[in-house]
Amino acid sequence: MMQVLVHTDNHIQGDDRLTELVQESVTDTLERYQDRITRVEVFLADENSREKFGDEDKRCVMEVRLRGRKPVSVRHHDATVKAAFHGAAEKMLHLLEKTLGRLDHRHDPVVAPE
Repeated sequence: MMQVLVHTDNHIQGDDRLTELVQESVTDTLERYQDRITRVEVFLADENSREKFGDEDKRCVMEVRLRGRKPVSVRHHDATVKAAFHGAAEKMLHLLEKTLGRLDHRHDPVVAPE
């Protein structure tokens, strides 16, 4: 079973609702690879909290731990926490498709043309 952990900095309100939404979204987005993932960690932060301005000051870092492989991670900055999270989730999905697709392709039996 894939474990999803959500971390926030002191400037992002990391309540149960946010945690539940992130966990559900990660599970839905990465469902295809859930048997190959042991843990997903999502880090949400507000980089310009003191200034209270900036177009893309919300950051999401997503790290996925794959069975028998080194962890992979992505980062996305955006104007809102939600947009930063969704951007990171999309990047992670593409990274997993690329990484695991290569691995699967290597292990496919080679069929000689007739």
